[in-house]
Amino acid sequence: MLVTQQPVFRKFWHAVMPLSHLQQGPRPFTLLGENIVLFLDADGQPAALRDRCCHRTAKLSKGWCVDAEGRACGQGAIQCGYHGWTYDRGGRVIRIPQYEPERPISPEYRTTAYRCTARYGYAWVALEEPVAEIPPIPEFEAAGWRTIFQFHEEWQTSPLRALENSFDNSHFSFVHRATFGVAASPRPSRYELIENDNGFHAETVIEALNPPQFHAISGVKDAVTTRHMRNAYFLPFSRRLDIEYPSGIRHVIINCFTPIDDGRMQLCQWLFRNDSEADCPAQMLIDFDDQITREDKDILESTDPDALVDTRRRGVEYSMESDRPGMLIRKHLMQLLARHGESEVHRGMAAVPQPRAA
Repeated sequence: MLVTQQPVFRKFWHAVMPLSHLQQGPRPFTLLGENIVLFLDADGQPAALRDRCCHRTAKLSKGWCVDAEGRACGQGAIQCGYHGWTYDRGGRVIRIPQYEPERPISPEYRTTAYRCTARYGYAWVALEEPVAEIPPIPEFEAAGWRTIFQFHEEWQTSPLRALENSFDNSHFSFVHRATFGVAASPRPSRYELIENDNGFHAETVIEALNPPQFHAISGVKDAVTTRHMRNAYFLPFSRRLDIEYPSGIRHVIINCFTPIDDGRMQLCQWLFRNDSEADCPAQMLIDFDDQITREDKDILESTDPDALVDTRRRGVEYSMESDRPGMLIRKHLMQLLARHGESEVHRGMAAVPQPRAA
C-alpha cells in the first residue's frame, strides 16, 4: 500500500513533532507527501501551514516567527525569509513589509492551513477534517505515573510494517535474541483478540530473558521472567503496549507510526512507568528500549515498505498462524478504505498516481 495515494489517511490526526522542538522556531515536516511547516502562534499553540510562500514559493520553514510589530520572536506569526511576507496560523498574509501600513492586503494572498493541536507533549496534524479522535493516553500526567519521551525519529519503512511488527510475537527469538528473546522457544504465545470499531485489543503472556542489567527494569531477579502484554491497535497507525511484570511494575509504551511518504515513516514513542526515578532511572529505560528498537529498525528497513493490505492479491506475501494480529490490521485498513470508497493502491498496479506537488 502506498500511503500517499490513500486520501483517507489525510483525515486522521498524526503525531508530528515534540512541542519542545518548536520553541527554537519554525520546523519543516513531510506528512503523507505534503511539505508542511510547524510553528508556535502568539498563544504558544502549534500551527501548521503548507511550506510554501504564495509570493515566490520559498519555503516558509526558512523563515522565523514575529510579533505584532514584526519583531523576531519565539512565537507569533510566521515570516517568510525571502521577502518577509507574514502569515497567521490560518494561512492568511497579514503583513507585507514592502507595503505602506494602511494598504490593504488581498484576501487571495494566503497558503493552505492544516488542523493542528497540542496533545501529550506533541503537535498533531490532520491534513483534512478528521474522522476520529486522537487515541487516549490516560497515563499522561496522571498521578502515580511518570512520562518519558523516548523516540522521535525517521525510519526507512512504512507504518504498516512497523505496526504489524509491534504485535508480532514470533520474531522475538530471532530479531531480539541479543536482548530479551528466548532462542530456545521460537513458538510464540497466542494472543486473545477482541475487535472493536477502531481496531482491537490483544492480550498474551510471554517469557523474556531477564539478565542482571534488566533487574531494575522488570523489578524481579529471575533469569527468565514473564511479561503480561496487553496490546491495543488504533486505526490507522497507532498502538498501545502495556507490559506488566510479576513485580507489578508496568511498562506502557505508546507508538505513533507517522507516514512521511511511501518509503518513510516517523517513529514517535512515549513510555509510562508506575515506579520512580529512584527505582529505575529514565536513562536506563531509554537505553533498554533503544537496544530493542535498533533491532527492530534494522530488520524492518530491509523489508519492502509497500506492504500488502488486500490479501486477495495472491503470491505477494505468505502468512502463518502467528500473523493473525497483522492480518486483523489489514482487515481493519481494508474496511476503512472501503468505507471511504477507496481500494488499495500499490506499486504493482498498471499505473500508480503520482504524489501531489509539494
